[in-house]
Amino acid sequence: MFTLRLKSAGAVCLIVLGFLASRFSAVAYTAADAQTMITAYNDAFYFTTNGNGYFRNTTEGGKTWFWERANQMEMLIDLYEQTTNSAHLGQFTSLYNGFVGDHGTNWMWNEFNDDIMWMVIACTRAYQKTGNPAFRTVAKSNFDACYARAWSDDLGGGLWWKWPTNTSKNACVNGPAAIAAYLLYQSYNDTNYLAKAQDIFLWERATLVNTNTGQVYDSIHQTGKKDQTPITYNQGTFIGAANYLGYTNDAIRAADFTRNRLSRGGLLPNYDEHNDLGGFNGIFVRWMVKFMKDRNLQSSYQPWLQQNANAAWNFRRTSDNLSWSRWGRTTPAGTRYSFGCWGSVLVINLVPPAQSPGMAVHPDGGD
Repeated sequence: MFTLRLKSAGAVCLIVLGFLASRFSAVAYTAADAQTMITAYNDAFYFTTNGNGYFRNTTEGGKTWFWERANQMEMLIDLYEQTTNSAHLGQFTSLYNGFVGDHGTNWMWNEFNDDIMWMVIACTRAYQKTGNPAFRTVAKSNFDACYARAWSDDLGGGLWWKWPTNTSKNACVNGPAAIAAYLLYQSYNDTNYLAKAQDIFLWERATLVNTNTGQVYDSIHQTGKKDQTPITYNQGTFIGAANYLGYTNDAIRAADFTRNRLSRGGLLPNYDEHNDLGGFNGIFVRWMVKFMKDRNLQSSYQPWLQQNANAAWNFRRTSDNLSWSRWGRTTPAGTRYSFGCWGSVLVINLVPPAQSPGMAVHPDGGD
């Protein structure tokens, strides 16, 4: 994974002008539309071989990489929580078998500590819904080993992003690690994991967050220099960890920053679909929706999230109902990337549909 660079001011101006020039009222999505998008996604990307499942990288083939597949697998847990359809848990198990077939159960060969934490989250959440002890065991062993190599007192604490170079401590590993530790605390009732979750979160909060504005910084280099670039998935995992640990006001500020500063015309950024960026908004939506529901903040955030879900549906490719990551633009013909399309499945399924049609959608609003 890598650090996202901000786009030029000129590009932003062009998008803003485009937004001001065009808008239309679209048909609001329904619960049936949400199921349609699940079916379309699985038809395009989900495959099995001898009981081992995987998601294709694109509509043409291949397999998604480690951290992408972890988030796609976690999507099945999200969908189960929404629908209570046990088929989603069965699909997770098939995908887990495929993941282990490709990557094993000891993931320390992967130099990216954040990749490991994403899979720890997916497996721990799967254990909580299935009771399968194998998921909890593999999550614990990999968290423990990753934490041991990644945590240091340099820069006041926190986890290094990439082993063994240890050149930066990034939000993309510390946010997920705090969530992973908290989930292990829930699953084992072991307060040592709660302490780790708190330590990781408080380090990130003190080092990589502007607590006045809610902006989450990308990283801090070993020299102490900070990259202050805000990215939606870092905003989302900070919100998720803050919600678990009871830092509600911090989560509100991070949510407001994302809505008011990162969004354009109400839409989350139109990240490209063909690399890590394609999944950023889906991760944000996952943790934002949970926070909103846990704290009963629907009146503050649900209309905004519905606008994004509505755009994901209305700008889908109607030939196969795939919707890419650029929710302010029509999904084009040609090859599509599964990680670039999964966020649309999440947003339309996790955000409750609006009660009235005619929600405003702004083309190109998210750039």
